[in-house]
Amino acid sequence: MTEAKRIPLSVLDTVPVFEGGDAGQALRNALELAPHVERLGYARYWFAEHHNTPGLATSSPGVLIGRIAALTESLRVGAGGVMLPNHAPLAVAEQFGTLEALHPGRIDLGLGRAPGTDPATARLLRRTDGAYDFPRAVAELLGYFAPDGGGGQAPIQAVPAPGHLPETWLLGSSPNGARLAGALGAPFAYAYHFNPMSVTEALDVYRASFRPSPLGERPRVLVAVFAAVADTDAEADWLAGSVKYGIARAQQDPRGLFPTPAQAAEMNFAPAEQAMIRMLIEPQWVGSPETVRQKARDLLRRTGADELMAMTTVHDHAARARSYELLADALAAEGIGGREDAAASVGA
Repeated sequence: MTEAKRIPLSVLDTVPVFEGGDAGQALRNALELAPHVERLGYARYWFAEHHNTPGLATSSPGVLIGRIAALTESLRVGAGGVMLPNHAPLAVAEQFGTLEALHPGRIDLGLGRAPGTDPATARLLRRTDGAYDFPRAVAELLGYFAPDGGGGQAPIQAVPAPGHLPETWLLGSSPNGARLAGALGAPFAYAYHFNPMSVTEALDVYRASFRPSPLGERPRVLVAVFAAVADTDAEADWLAGSVKYGIARAQQDPRGLFPTPAQAAEMNFAPAEQAMIRMLIEPQWVGSPETVRQKARDLLRRTGADELMAMTTVHDHAARARSYELLADALAAEGIGGREDAAASVGA
């Protein structure tokens, strides 16, 4: 009998900055975490672009990608994603063509249409208030990787992009983004951690609208989930307190640092804030290994995802690393991730 194909398990890192720490320490934590999850069998390590957000030290994904790729051997490293409206497609092609040339077969380029910041910062990044044509920008970007390298702007060459196209994904959290990914024939990464409510509709739209292209012959779906795994449900819920605060107070304090779990536990949330937390956190992978295993099984059943990605925003670095260990072991028995050794021991 042919063994069932394992579902890859990956990591999304926003490089969170907590009260009592700073961005430098958060970045150093990422340098330690990536080789750790590689040893655990995780497939990818993505950074999400943000600007003017002191609580998230990911303003320069390309720099981080190069550093992590140099520290690891088999891990795919990429952007989840590059917020394309903030950049000239030519510059993105040059940067990611360089990364792919240095680390062939290991670089991913996820593209998003959101700015990843507030309107004022977005205007400074773009230097324009005009309408933005995201599909046209994507087409221009991909054109620079073509053999002639012109990107529709010949005779301009994005050196060394031609012949060094990274694996390219489109990101989204709605049916609109899913429809564009399908029309382009690109793999689609859905932000379940951001909008769990629309996942089924969006993936249905993506699969129905998919047209084969040089980016993909068939639909491929990655679902990114917030995860906080600990020995007990109560401990995991405690660790997730920092993110609960972020959900509830995002509008009032968009540029604040994440509080510690102890600080978050002292906060009183209004009924509307409590409802928002329940809506966004309850579907995520917060709990003991058994709780998270059941949630992952249900998510796979509902989405048919080809790959799962976990984002763990936990104050204590050791607890964060431990969360990824527990997650890898818990999901191994479900055929998820690279821990066949753990799967064998669980099934023994």
